[in-house]
Amino acid sequence: MRIAEIIGRCTLSVCHPSLRGAKWLIGVPLTQAGIQNSVAGKSKGAGRNEALVIYDDLGAGSDDLIAVSEGAEAAAPFAPNLKPIDAYAAAILDRVEING
Repeated sequence: MRIAEIIGRCTLSVCHPSLRGAKWLIGVPLTQAGIQNSVAGKSKGAGRNEALVIYDDLGAGSDDLIAVSEGAEAAAPFAPNLKPIDAYAAAILDRVEING
C-alpha cells in the first residue's frame, strides 16, 4: 500500500460493465520526501512518482492524501465479484505523522 495525493479526476467514455457509475481519480504516489512536502504545504516537485488512475468509492477529493492498494489487493474488496481494477482508494488520510 502506498500514500498518494489526488491531483484530478478521470472520466471514461467506455468502461467495463461492472464499473458503471464508478468514480475515478488521478493520484500521484508519494515518497517520504513527497509526504513531508505535502504535509508541510511545500512545493509539489520532489518526492512524487508517476500518476495513477484510482478507483474511489470513499469520496476523496483534490489534494486529499489517500492510501492506495494496487494489483490483486486492489480487487480484493469486491470479492467474490470480479472487477478489472489495478488501483483502489483504501482510505482517506486525515493526518500523517512522520517520526524521526
